[in-house]
Amino acid sequence: MTDLSTQRRIAANILGTGVHRVWLSPDEAESIASAMTREDIRGLIDSGAIGAKAKKGISRARARQRDEKLRYGHRSGHGSRKGRKGARTPKKREWITKIRALRSRLKELRNDGTLPPNIYCKVYRKAKGGGYKSVAHLNAYLTAQGYLK
Repeated sequence: MTDLSTQRRIAANILGTGVHRVWLSPDEAESIASAMTREDIRGLIDSGAIGAKAKKGISRARARQRDEKLRYGHRSGHGSRKGRKGARTPKKREWITKIRALRSRLKELRNDGTLPPNIYCKVYRKAKGGGYKSVAHLNAYLTAQGYLK
Protein backbone atom coordinates (compact mmCIF):
# COMPACT_ATOMS: atom_id res chain seq x y z
CA MET A 1 0.00 0.00 0.00
CA THR A 2 1.19 3.52 -0.75
CA ASP A 3 2.46 5.96 1.88
CA LEU A 4 -0.41 8.36 2.71
CA SER A 5 1.30 10.22 5.56
CA THR A 6 1.36 13.55 3.68
CA GLN A 7 -2.34 13.29 2.83
CA ARG A 8 -3.06 12.30 6.44
CA ARG A 9 -1.15 15.34 7.73
CA ILE A 10 -2.94 17.74 5.38
CA ALA A 11 -6.33 16.22 6.24
CA ALA A 12 -5.58 16.54 9.97
CA ASN A 13 -4.78 20.20 9.47
CA ILE A 14 -8.00 20.81 7.50
CA LEU A 15 -10.21 18.81 9.91
CA GLY A 16 -8.58 20.43 12.96
CA THR A 17 -7.76 17.09 14.60
CA GLY A 18 -4.67 15.07 15.37
CA VAL A 19 -3.04 12.86 12.74
CA HIS A 20 -4.17 9.69 14.51
CA ARG A 21 -7.84 10.70 14.38
CA VAL A 22 -7.86 10.97 10.57
CA TRP A 23 -9.72 8.07 8.91
CA LEU A 24 -8.77 7.15 5.35
CA SER A 25 -11.11 4.88 3.42
CA PRO A 26 -9.28 1.70 2.37
CA ASP A 27 -11.44 1.49 -0.79
CA GLU A 28 -10.38 4.98 -1.90
CA ALA A 29 -6.64 4.51 -1.22
CA GLU A 30 -5.61 5.17 -4.83
CA SER A 31 -7.62 8.39 -5.19
CA ILE A 32 -6.28 9.58 -1.80
CA ALA A 33 -2.71 8.83 -2.94
CA SER A 34 -3.23 10.90 -6.09
CA ALA A 35 -4.51 13.89 -4.07
CA MET A 36 -1.62 16.34 -3.75
CA THR A 37 -3.18 19.71 -2.91
CA ARG A 38 -5.28 20.89 0.02
CA GLU A 39 -8.12 21.44 -2.45
CA ASP A 40 -7.98 17.76 -3.50
CA ILE A 41 -8.07 16.67 0.16
CA ARG A 42 -11.08 18.96 0.80
CA GLY A 43 -12.89 17.28 -2.09
CA LEU A 44 -12.17 13.83 -0.63
CA ILE A 45 -13.43 14.98 2.78
CA ASP A 46 -16.67 16.17 1.15
CA SER A 47 -17.08 12.86 -0.69
CA GLY A 48 -16.55 10.87 2.53
CA ALA A 49 -13.28 9.18 1.57
CA ILE A 50 -11.51 10.99 4.43
CA GLY A 51 -13.07 11.69 7.82
CA ALA A 52 -12.30 12.26 11.48
CA LYS A 53 -12.72 9.47 14.04
CA ALA A 54 -14.72 10.28 17.16
CA LYS A 55 -12.90 11.33 20.31
CA LYS A 56 -12.44 8.50 22.78
CA GLY A 57 -13.16 10.19 26.11
CA ILE A 58 -13.15 8.63 29.58
CA SER A 59 -16.08 6.63 30.93
CA ARG A 60 -17.89 8.08 33.95
CA ALA A 61 -19.48 4.73 34.85
CA ARG A 62 -17.08 3.97 37.71
CA ALA A 63 -17.37 7.52 39.03
CA ARG A 64 -21.18 7.29 39.05
CA GLN A 65 -21.01 3.96 40.86
CA ARG A 66 -18.68 5.47 43.49
CA ASP A 67 -20.92 8.53 43.96
CA GLU A 68 -23.94 6.25 44.45
CA LYS A 69 -22.10 4.38 47.22
CA LEU A 70 -21.06 7.67 48.84
CA ARG A 71 -24.71 8.79 48.88
CA TYR A 72 -25.53 5.62 50.83
CA GLY A 73 -22.79 6.60 53.29
CA HIS A 74 -20.40 3.86 52.22
CA ARG A 75 -16.65 4.33 51.60
CA SER A 76 -16.29 6.67 54.57
CA GLY A 77 -14.33 4.47 57.00
CA HIS A 78 -10.97 5.26 58.59
CA GLY A 79 -9.01 4.15 55.53
CA SER A 80 -10.78 6.68 53.28
CA ARG A 81 -10.26 9.70 55.52
CA LYS A 82 -7.58 12.32 55.03
CA GLY A 83 -6.79 15.07 57.49
CA ARG A 84 -7.61 15.12 61.17
CA LYS A 85 -11.00 14.67 62.78
CA GLY A 86 -11.62 18.41 62.89
CA ALA A 87 -11.11 18.69 59.14
CA ARG A 88 -14.36 16.82 58.39
CA THR A 89 -16.54 18.67 60.92
CA PRO A 90 -14.82 21.71 62.43
CA LYS A 91 -14.92 22.23 66.20
CA LYS A 92 -16.91 25.41 65.79
CA ARG A 93 -19.66 23.63 63.84
CA GLU A 94 -19.81 20.88 66.51
CA TRP A 95 -20.12 23.54 69.20
CA ILE A 96 -22.90 25.39 67.35
CA THR A 97 -24.88 22.16 66.92
CA LYS A 98 -24.45 21.21 70.58
CA ILE A 99 -25.22 24.61 72.11
CA ARG A 100 -28.36 25.05 69.99
CA ALA A 101 -29.66 21.67 71.14
CA LEU A 102 -28.90 22.49 74.80
CA ARG A 103 -30.49 25.93 74.64
CA SER A 104 -33.65 24.66 72.95
CA ARG A 105 -33.96 21.94 75.65
CA LEU A 106 -33.51 24.54 78.39
CA LYS A 107 -36.17 26.78 76.81
CA GLU A 108 -38.59 23.82 76.70
CA LEU A 109 -38.05 23.16 80.39
CA ARG A 110 -38.42 26.86 81.29
CA ASN A 111 -41.60 27.31 79.25
CA ASP A 112 -43.39 24.25 80.66
CA GLY A 113 -42.54 25.42 84.19
CA THR A 114 -40.14 22.61 85.11
CA LEU A 115 -37.20 24.97 85.66
CA PRO A 116 -37.65 28.15 87.69
CA PRO A 117 -36.02 31.28 86.20
CA ASN A 118 -33.11 31.42 88.66
CA ILE A 119 -32.11 27.77 88.04
CA TYR A 120 -32.63 28.22 84.25
CA CYS A 121 -30.22 31.16 84.31
CA LYS A 122 -27.51 29.22 86.20
CA VAL A 123 -27.80 26.15 83.98
CA TYR A 124 -27.86 28.32 80.83
CA ARG A 125 -24.60 29.98 81.87
CA LYS A 126 -23.05 26.61 82.69
CA ALA A 127 -24.05 25.37 79.22
CA LYS A 128 -22.45 28.46 77.68
CA GLY A 129 -19.26 27.68 79.57
CA GLY A 130 -19.14 24.18 78.08
CA GLY A 131 -20.40 22.41 81.21
CA TYR A 132 -22.46 19.79 79.36
CA LYS A 133 -21.38 17.33 76.66
CA SER A 134 -24.86 16.73 75.28
CA VAL A 135 -28.60 17.03 75.96
CA ALA A 136 -28.45 13.62 77.66
CA HIS A 137 -25.70 14.93 79.94
CA LEU A 138 -27.78 18.03 80.72
CA ASN A 139 -30.84 15.87 81.54
CA ALA A 140 -28.71 13.62 83.78
CA TYR A 141 -27.38 16.66 85.63
CA LEU A 142 -30.85 18.13 86.13
CA THR A 143 -32.18 14.76 87.33
CA ALA A 144 -29.30 14.40 89.78
CA GLN A 145 -29.98 17.89 91.14
CA GLY A 146 -33.65 16.99 91.56
CA TYR A 147 -35.10 19.39 88.99
CA LEU A 148 -36.37 16.61 86.70
CA LYS A 149 -38.30 13.51 87.65
